[in-house]
Amino acid sequence: MQRASAAIDLIVAQSSTNFSADSSAGSSGSPPAQGATRPDRTRCAVCERPQPACLCAWVTPVAHEVEVLILQHPLEGHHPKGSARLLHLSLPHSRLVTGEVFADVALLAAPFEAGGAVAGAPRHNLLLYPDSPQDQALGVPAPPALPAGWLREPAMLRLVVLDGTWRKSRKMLYLSPPLQQLPRLSLQGLPPSRYSIRKAHRPGQLSTLEATCAALAQLEGHAEKFQPLLTAFDGFVAQQMDWSAPAFSRPG
Repeated sequence: MQRASAAIDLIVAQSSTNFSADSSAGSSGSPPAQGATRPDRTRCAVCERPQPACLCAWVTPVAHEVEVLILQHPLEGHHPKGSARLLHLSLPHSRLVTGEVFADVALLAAPFEAGGAVAGAPRHNLLLYPDSPQDQALGVPAPPALPAGWLREPAMLRLVVLDGTWRKSRKMLYLSPPLQQLPRLSLQGLPPSRYSIRKAHRPGQLSTLEATCAALAQLEGHAEKFQPLLTAFDGFVAQQMDWSAPAFSRPG
C-alpha cells in the first residue's frame, strides 16, 4: 500500500506541472508553522485552534440553500492558515469530514446531522473542481456532464469541496472513485484572491472559503449575502499575518 501511495504521489507531482485550475484547493504546500500544533497549548473547543489564535470572532453565519460537504486532507486539519474550519462554522448546512480516501458512496448520500440538515429528498452532489484534461494522465475518467435542470433548484444541491493543496486534492480525487463520478462545477468570473497568507501557484487559485463562497453565489445567484463572510475572512487573514510577524514588530 505504501508503494502504491508513493507511486501516486510521483504521478501527481509530474502531472501537476501544467495543471491550471480555478477551484477551491488552491494553496501552497508549505508545512504548518513550527509549534502551531503543540499539545501543550490550550485549544478552543469550538474552532479547535490554540486559544491565542482562536478564529471564533470571525465566524459569520450565512443563510444558504446549497449544502456543503467539505472533504479535508488530514494535513490541513490543524494548519494555522487554513480557511475550511471558518467556512464550516459559518455555514449552517455544512459538514466537514477529514480523510484522504473517500471510497464509500454512502458518504455522499448520507443526510447531514440534525443541526445542519435540510428536510426533503436526497441532494444532487456536485464536485467543486475543474474539469482538467491532465486528470486523464492519472487514469481519472472524464466526469459526467452537469444536468442543466439541477441548477434551477439550488435547494436540491450539495456542493462537495476538497480542502487541501493542489497536489493533495488531486491525490484525494485519484484515490476516491465516487468523487470521480460526480458532475463538476467550475467557477466563472473570479475576483482576485484575498488570501495573502498562503502563496498561490497560478492565477485564479483561491482559498477553500473564497472558492466555496464564489460557488454558492454562482449557484444561488445572491453574491451579496456571502460578502459579510468574505469581510470576516479578511479579518482572519489580517489576524494570521499579525501572528506570523516577528514578535518585535507586532503592535502593542
